Amino acid sequence: MNSTLLLEVALDLANSINNEDRFDRLLSSIRKAINCDAVVLLAFQTEQLKPLAIQGLAPDTLGRRFKLDDHPRLAQICSGKHPVRFPSDSTLPDPYDGLLLAKEGDLPVHSCMGLPLYSDNQLMGVVTLDSLQPNAFSDIPERTLQLITALSAATLKTAIQLKALEQRAQQAQELVQELTHEALTRDGGELIGNSPVMLALKSDIQLVAGSDYSVLILGKTGTGKELVARTLHQLSARRQQPLVHINCASIPETLAESELFGHAKGAFSGAEKARPGKFRLADGGTIFLDEVGELPLSVQSKLLRVLQSGEIQPVGKDSVASVNVRVIAATNRDLAEEVRLGRFRADLYHRLSVYPISVPELKDREQDILLLAGFFLEVTARKLGIRQLKLRPDAQASLLDYPWPGNVRELEHVISRASLKASRGSEHQDIISLSAQDLDLDRQADNFQTPATHLAPAENAMPPVDLEGLKTMTETFQKNHIIAALQHSSGNWTLAAKHLELDRANLTRLAKRLGISIEKKVKPQ
Repeated sequence: MNSTLLLEVALDLANSINNEDRFDRLLSSIRKAINCDAVVLLAFQTEQLKPLAIQGLAPDTLGRRFKLDDHPRLAQICSGKHPVRFPSDSTLPDPYDGLLLAKEGDLPVHSCMGLPLYSDNQLMGVVTLDSLQPNAFSDIPERTLQLITALSAATLKTAIQLKALEQRAQQAQELVQELTHEALTRDGGELIGNSPVMLALKSDIQLVAGSDYSVLILGKTGTGKELVARTLHQLSARRQQPLVHINCASIPETLAESELFGHAKGAFSGAEKARPGKFRLADGGTIFLDEVGELPLSVQSKLLRVLQSGEIQPVGKDSVASVNVRVIAATNRDLAEEVRLGRFRADLYHRLSVYPISVPELKDREQDILLLAGFFLEVTARKLGIRQLKLRPDAQASLLDYPWPGNVRELEHVISRASLKASRGSEHQDIISLSAQDLDLDRQADNFQTPATHLAPAENAMPPVDLEGLKTMTETFQKNHIIAALQHSSGNWTLAAKHLELDRANLTRLAKRLGISIEKKVKPQ
């Protein structure tokens, strides 16, 4: 790399608008100096490398996370401070095998090189270069590699420092820059996505995470509300304290108060010993109330007391105890409508929604779909013991065309199921490519459609409307409307839920409780 080219690169990087642009220009500059088919800049995180920018690789590579224990070439690059040039006939598996745009299928004998990037003796990341030409990197002078390494390390360090300054400017306190290893690996653990709605979500999270405000997370089923809650906790000053998760929909109404606030020994039948309750367990940390809209009204008033005064009263005890807990709640319901209908306390709603955060649906994040697919492919490959999973072009197109009613959770399940199907009979293949047929998204879409049916209430499911009481009249009203919506939708539960402005899962649960069943008739050929 001569001095003129080095000056051009430095000036080019100085004119970069943001980190993404800066990284892409860096890779383009490296390719000017060294002829290669693929170049990647990766950031070092605990025990893994995260791609920041790629050239010459499949787009889903950005969504992958390369664990060093699973990728010996990357581990070798990270283990030293000098450039590593792998022999063309190296037997170590290449992490990008099958992902190069210039080559379909397995990588033949090729050249591979890695540059570790350090700052103050701390590994920040690596640059990897691949060429389909054997021995392509053998004659590159060490001085050239030193200059490229120094330039790449400076670029990455500048980007990290700028990001830290932006975070400190937005928040009153310094936020952690990376999630802990546990948070990164549990259920995905990382908010992956660069779409505008995801960038807005991440901005909201960083803005409110450092405070002790109560947060209400709103979003459809499967969008990742629990992941948002964990991220809020990990970015807060309480990150070293417990995060206690409780699913409000799974608690029987008779035990909800005890589950949240604890009980004394002998407080009720079966209470053989005292129990502290979830709020006491979360003291000093965060409690995550998932599906908070399912809490019975009798418990909502007790929860309001905790938010107002920080006091809990275990069942069977006269005394109260003080707790210091941050409350994060989540729901797929329209709580404002629930308040209007009298099913949720208005004062509790306002206490919980000091800072509401909306999690976008996957259909509104089209440019994130392949990134998420890449993440799930890497996770699934490790689970199944497959060295490499990749998407064929028709599979990529199929993923982008599908509406994803089940959101990110559905995408994860589709990738897992397709990978298992594709691996059947391919035990001896190092690289397995998923096709649109493996994904089978047409059948997946059919699962959300119910065939035309004859709708009928179960026996004794619809008593005549009378004035027995408010509960009977309310249930009758609900039954009539649900059956009308199902008839109007030809038995399609998803469309019926949309007409009723309900989540599909909640609609089916409510219908079951009200005794509504569907009687299917099959016409002979």
